[in-house]
Amino acid sequence: MNVAPAGEQTPPWAEPNPFADQIDSVYDFIVVGSGGGGGPVAANLAKAGFRVLVLEAGGDAEPLTYQVPAFHPLASEDNDLSWKFYVEHYSRRVRRRGHRTSFVPDEFTGELRHPIFLEGVEVDKAKRTGIFYPRAGTLGGCTAHNAMVFIYPHNSDWEHIRRITGDRSWGPRRMRRYFQRLERCEYAKPPWSRWLNWARHGFDGWLTTSRADPTLLLRDSVLVRLVLAAAQTSYAAYARTVHALWDQFWSWVGNFFDPNAWDWVKNGREGLILSPMTTRNGRRTGTRELLRETMRARPQNLTVKLHALVTRVHIEDKRAVGVEFIDGARLYRADPIHANRTAGARRRTVRARYEVILAGGTFNTPQLLMLSGIGPKRHLERHQIKVEADLPGVGRNLQDRYEIGVVHKMKADFECLKHATFSEMDREFAEWRNGHGLYASNGALIAMIKRSSHCQAEPDLYLFAIPGYFAGYRPRYSERCRGKNYFTWAILKGHTKNTAGWIRLRSSDPCQPPNINFMYFDEGNDTRGDDLDAIAAGVEFVRRIAQRTASLFDEEIPGPQCRSRAEMRQFIKDSAWGHHACGTCKIGADDDPSAVLDSRFRVRGVTGLRVVDASVFPKIPGLFILSAVYMIAEKASDVIIADAKAEQRRKARHA
Repeated sequence: MNVAPAGEQTPPWAEPNPFADQIDSVYDFIVVGSGGGGGPVAANLAKAGFRVLVLEAGGDAEPLTYQVPAFHPLASEDNDLSWKFYVEHYSRRVRRRGHRTSFVPDEFTGELRHPIFLEGVEVDKAKRTGIFYPRAGTLGGCTAHNAMVFIYPHNSDWEHIRRITGDRSWGPRRMRRYFQRLERCEYAKPPWSRWLNWARHGFDGWLTTSRADPTLLLRDSVLVRLVLAAAQTSYAAYARTVHALWDQFWSWVGNFFDPNAWDWVKNGREGLILSPMTTRNGRRTGTRELLRETMRARPQNLTVKLHALVTRVHIEDKRAVGVEFIDGARLYRADPIHANRTAGARRRTVRARYEVILAGGTFNTPQLLMLSGIGPKRHLERHQIKVEADLPGVGRNLQDRYEIGVVHKMKADFECLKHATFSEMDREFAEWRNGHGLYASNGALIAMIKRSSHCQAEPDLYLFAIPGYFAGYRPRYSERCRGKNYFTWAILKGHTKNTAGWIRLRSSDPCQPPNINFMYFDEGNDTRGDDLDAIAAGVEFVRRIAQRTASLFDEEIPGPQCRSRAEMRQFIKDSAWGHHACGTCKIGADDDPSAVLDSRFRVRGVTGLRVVDASVFPKIPGLFILSAVYMIAEKASDVIIADAKAEQRRKARHA
């Protein structure tokens, strides 16, 4: 059942299908991927007058799990939207076996289970093992299943790129303009905002940002007590002087609890926030909507081909001239309903007059580069792939957040979830149809940004409260998230220091997902264990909050048996997860042998080829990665358009 919320005249699923079945053989630009990087780049190039082809391996199914913000856990496991990767956090077998989120397939049912449930069962080692890592294989990429949290990066993220490349256009103040260009802020626009925009929000961009109705908290007395406990604990931690008391007050009330306000960003403030979300009229919005709007406005300039699995980039004389793709649905083996029809599938090629832009994401972009002969020479030769450019950094520098959940079992169900069945049959869904209510939120009604210690230059922890059970990504985890008598403090560590993860080809088969290992904690290169200590500090902080409301629930994970710092560190090693993978095709200096890209997103050693997605970051940015990806997409659009117009002028002079 598809239902449009109020305010939309013609829902996209009721319109004629705008997607191409037939495509031309040549376009100005080819964009591989339609997510947070590829979608805005393709739309901006089309608006600039170029003919653009977007190749998307997934389809455009739009179930309720996509549309309803509160259903985002279900979206990440929806077979119509998802690609389900299984990764490793450790190399050593002993560490992998001990990890609480590792799963292996049951020999008889195929269901993925934790090894403790498989005693005496012979496991087929050819089947996939590892830790569930949800990705999206659909129009819009991971913007189709993420939690829609939209937090501005730290200024130091842009300053770092500016410093290592010497490119002043990456400076924090210049990058803020891209944020303002893409944002259509609906929650912080007083009548005078366009003239006195001290918060430096954007109001005319393509991406609508909003916030959940804070009065939803008043529906539940337990949530009210949790907010008060969080506020009291935060004040006790920071407001030790009159100056600190005023600073804390201003960071909350003066900025309207807005972490994206320029004052908050510039001064590295911390405290309670109301999380901005990428929703419009109570409904998810992202690059899917942008692409559809652009196709309606510029049908001759933008073409989107669905079910097109790109297998390699065509390179001639060290220049990318086009791509090869397989025309067919569900061909990639990370698809939960994989169709093994590659032998009979149609292989096609399309050429680019100007450039090929890869935006397949942190896992698939380095895979595609390596399949095209761009990557570590020895690794490519091992798979009998012709080497076009020896770039050892392709697939290296893999980074992620560390996240952990402190789960409590309630003494009674949440009042606000009394009528929630997480389907279209309940009262909450009727409210969502009108663009508001509980389902118009992503579930994280209470959130806090803080430093793990006073020595942190910027806040590095994001703490958010979820009325539900969330202890990591496991197959069918979304079903347990709907429990009404659980409460979770989720702790996210920003600016992690470990960069030791890697991605390697399993084979030269483009339908086969790559090997992925994040090299967590003691196997990584954070030798001092700073990340581990920071997460432990976050757990200790939320436990202090919980002590103020101890009569409401009992801690179930990690549980009362985990008390000492050593026990806490071991629990984190065994239980942490992430979902903001980045860094596998990093931007870097000309003299950095591990740098895959220059500051203009160009792949080194091959002309006519760029990368614009989360893989470009040399260091993981901020707290939530989506805003940073959208911002680099806007920046890359300007750079690509400028270079294309310069080439047009050169050709005109020599005509």
